[in-house]
Amino acid sequence: MLINKLVILIMALLISACGYHLRGALELPQGMKNVYLEGGSAQLREQFKRAMETSSMQLSNSPENAGIIVKIFDEDSRRRVLSLSSGGVANDFELSYRFEYELLDSKNKVLMPRQPIEIKREYYNDQVQVIAKGNEEAVIRDEMYQQAVRSIVNRARVALEESPK
Repeated sequence: MLINKLVILIMALLISACGYHLRGALELPQGMKNVYLEGGSAQLREQFKRAMETSSMQLSNSPENAGIIVKIFDEDSRRRVLSLSSGGVANDFELSYRFEYELLDSKNKVLMPRQPIEIKREYYNDQVQVIAKGNEEAVIRDEMYQQAVRSIVNRARVALEESPK
C-alpha cells in the first residue's frame, strides 16, 4: 500500500515538473489574475469564465476590483451559405465571429487600443444526419469562442509585459 502511494506521488511530481497542465488552462500573467469583462455575448462571457476557472483565476464583478479590464465592442456572429446542391439545399456553411476589444488597467489607462478579432470556420452540411450537424455547429461555435478568449489572453500577456510598472 505504501509503495502504491509512493508511486502515485512520484508520478504527480514528474507530471507537474514537465510543465503538464489541464487542457484549456491558460498561463496568465500576474496582471490578469483578476479580470473584469465589459460587454460581450453570454457565450463569450461563459467561455471567458471557464478559461479563468480552469486557470485558477476569477472574473471580477466590478472594474474597481480588477487588475485588467477587457472591453468588448461590436460583437457579430454570422452564418453564410457557401455552396448549394443541385436540389437547392445548402451543402457548405461558413461561420464567422468578429468583435473588437480594448484592454485597460485598473486605473482605466489603455494598455492596448481597440483591436479586431475575426474567426471563420467552414463545415459540410450533411442532409442525411441533420441532427448531428446542428450539434456540430454548436461545437464549432464554442471552439470559436474559446479561440477568441485565447487570442485576448495572448495579446494581453504581450501588452502587460510591455507596459511600464
